[in-house]
Amino acid sequence: MAEPQTSSTPLQEPVMSTTVQVATQETMRVAVAASAGADLVFEQRAKPALVAGRVMVKVVAAGLNPLDGKIRMAQAAHARQPLPSTIGMDMSGVVVDVAPDVKGFKIGDEVFGMVGGVGGNPGTLAEYIAADARLLATKPSALNWHEAAALPLIFITAWEGLVDRAKVKAGDKVLVHGGAGGVGHVAIQIAKSFGAEVWATGTSAQRGVIERLGAVAIDYEAESVEEYVNRATAGEGFDVVYDTVGGKTIDAAFAAIRTYTGHVVTSLGWGTHSLAPLSFRGATYSGVFTLLPLLTGKGREHHGEILRAAAALADEGKLRPLLSPHPFDLSQANSAFAQMAAPSNIGKVVVGLHG
Repeated sequence: MAEPQTSSTPLQEPVMSTTVQVATQETMRVAVAASAGADLVFEQRAKPALVAGRVMVKVVAAGLNPLDGKIRMAQAAHARQPLPSTIGMDMSGVVVDVAPDVKGFKIGDEVFGMVGGVGGNPGTLAEYIAADARLLATKPSALNWHEAAALPLIFITAWEGLVDRAKVKAGDKVLVHGGAGGVGHVAIQIAKSFGAEVWATGTSAQRGVIERLGAVAIDYEAESVEEYVNRATAGEGFDVVYDTVGGKTIDAAFAAIRTYTGHVVTSLGWGTHSLAPLSFRGATYSGVFTLLPLLTGKGREHHGEILRAAAALADEGKLRPLLSPHPFDLSQANSAFAQMAAPSNIGKVVVGLHG
């Protein structure tokens, strides 16, 4: 499942893509998690082989997720990524070669996707990756390389919950728990793009970012579930509640959902919870496990479809990820992970590899 990520920075102004020269070489530099908790080490390895169904991508930027940090610490058994391993799931880059059976991509295409780093697949903190073409989409022209690399996991997770599971629609009242986090801030933007009315929980310090995203901020530390349900819905409950926090927040989601027609979604449903509050409302529940296509091979085409929707929203001006203002290159990957884990971190951390 996707991991939560905190953020409290405003939306950035759009930065247009720069031209990346396509070049070929026989070896590449990679970052390797050699053992649990150890610093990443940097190695020179042979470029991966291009096999059927794959495109070779020159990685321009790799987005980091809290799950990558857990994998590095050997604390994410569900990701099935034993160490030592290259690391990283998300990336943006340029296609430099295409297997003969692949249609829809050509050399020079700019792409992005969640393409590795779990299930024993090579990670994206590498100068090149042989990516399954089904997992890729054309990079939105309105986003720069770092913004595109920040999106795949969090957008797919948010979309699967709101669109695939909850069928969000215009006029719905949507509550996002953790609205300033990685998945949460994208979920707000997706729900808004469908015409929903959106509320989002956060701390008082996160009010600004939640409001700039177009949602009504709820300070969960100062207001009870009953109070904000009454304020936002006159006590009727929300049509959709998307939990991106987990733990006791799932119980809060069950208490905030609308009777009969409401739907609760969580991307962190790992605990044990009483279903009574949900059942007494006649409401429904779904869990999202974004890694399944990478772990099983099933449903990979849908990930590509979802990212094409992300690109369309970005190019329409309806989607932009929040980025950490701190730049990192591959040699600084250890510092990038430290930045992501810092309580003061704001926005998604991205590592540049080419450009």
